[in-house]
Amino acid sequence: MAQTRSAVALGDSAGASPPATTDRDWPAQAAGVIESVVTTIRDRSVAPLEAVARVLVYGLLAALVSSVLLVLVAVAVVRVLVVYVPPHRAWFADAVLGGFFSLLGLILWSRRRPRKARAR
Repeated sequence: MAQTRSAVALGDSAGASPPATTDRDWPAQAAGVIESVVTTIRDRSVAPLEAVARVLVYGLLAALVSSVLLVLVAVAVVRVLVVYVPPHRAWFADAVLGGFFSLLGLILWSRRRPRKARAR
């Protein structure tokens, strides 16, 4: 018993057993149970919803920034083609960029899955 008291007095909880509960400890026990229940509910409900919200917000932000970047790059390519390529005509830039995007669309269209495979 002297070893247990000295371990508790020194702050070493490895050798100490928890104190016996009395009728006066029931508010602390109730508070502990309520805290553990609330923590469990939060961990199982709010934490996953926080993660989903974070993914949605950052995904929308990335989509917005990438679409603006795509438009700016397309404008820059058209501008470079009109100013620096010898015909110096807008139709040439439109034809080059239109051909590129048409080719990209055809490649993506050929890689699509059939409708039956998408349903599964």
